[in-house]
Amino acid sequence: MSERRTIGQPPPLKLDGFSDWLVARGLAGRSIGRQLAGFCARVHEAGFPLKRANMGMATLHPRYGAQTYVWRPGLVKAERTQRERSESQAARFKESPINYMYKKGDFIFRRPLTGNAPLEFPILEELRLEGMTDYAALITPFGSADAKKADRYAGGIFFSSATDHPAGFDAGHLQQLTDALPALALALKSRSTYDVAHTVLETYLGGDAGRRVLTGAIERGSVETIRAVLWFCDLRGFTRVSDTLPREELVELLDDYLELMARPVHDNRGQILKFLGDGFLATFDLTALDGEAVCRNALKAATELRAAFPPFNAARKKAGKVVMDFGLSLHLGDVLYGNIGAAERLDFTVIGPAVNEASRIQSLCRALERDILISSAFHEAACECHGALTSLGFHSLRGVRQRQELFALTG
Repeated sequence: MSERRTIGQPPPLKLDGFSDWLVARGLAGRSIGRQLAGFCARVHEAGFPLKRANMGMATLHPRYGAQTYVWRPGLVKAERTQRERSESQAARFKESPINYMYKKGDFIFRRPLTGNAPLEFPILEELRLEGMTDYAALITPFGSADAKKADRYAGGIFFSSATDHPAGFDAGHLQQLTDALPALALALKSRSTYDVAHTVLETYLGGDAGRRVLTGAIERGSVETIRAVLWFCDLRGFTRVSDTLPREELVELLDDYLELMARPVHDNRGQILKFLGDGFLATFDLTALDGEAVCRNALKAATELRAAFPPFNAARKKAGKVVMDFGLSLHLGDVLYGNIGAAERLDFTVIGPAVNEASRIQSLCRALERDILISSAFHEAACECHGALTSLGFHSLRGVRQRQELFALTG
């Protein structure tokens, strides 16, 4: 039987097998940007006059609270923008259609963009200036129907479309798009769950350790021996300061200084394995790189750290805030790297005599009046860097039988 439709109404979009196609792309693990671009391109090719699409979803990240993707015809991958957890982003969110929909409890929002009447949201004004004529936004929530409304919305996807077609969107076409969105949401949720797990593991374990765990290195006792530069640092006098500062100021101080100390490590291919109160243990793995190159990276990070402290402390002092100094040791040795712990609570870390020695060397920074101390093992491996290192003689390390020659950065 032929399909009946109103005279002048455009024919339905040709989206046969669309849901199966979306699910297949989701199972293939395509990135969110490519999945969205594929979805938009296909509905556009089917006759939906899509000129701009925007998709947003919440994420679990220490710095970003959400991510948005924008697609326009011709893009093979939607452009991603990560939304920081900041007051400015919160203010922009309050002036958006998605916030309006959350508050109203509506899944659908539509506004014509023609004419000169004021529009209630800045994004609608921007789209009208671009020549768009119609705007439609949809929310596809995650979770069961009896879940709390706010939880369902926050865990779903927000999808908006805009067109410059003189007649705007056809209601039938919009309904077809609405019917197809759950399949897209399912595919995106699958990939998003993986991305969130990846982010969480890297945030709490470090880049390499997080990747290893996510790809299956999760069994207790699964360790391997690696050769690595060990970076052991902390703040001098933190215990004294922690007894006097108010809790909020103490947390701010610790976050600010740990960020300052972590940046050179990340910038020079190091990995922070764990934070230890007012300091942290990091590694520069020699497995895939030349030892000389790894030692150069570690020394460069140490030099950058030393250079960063004076201006940082000067700014804090000018603001009337407490200032701190640091102590750092660089050592090199073989360590066991992997899962250690109880059956249901593991730690992905490094253990071995070299780790203990790095800690003992760092504890001598105050006594030797040095901010950076370097072991003889590191000195021997860093042949090209000898001109930058000065011997401080031999010193006893607590719990280590032989006295060790220690070095400092020249100057």
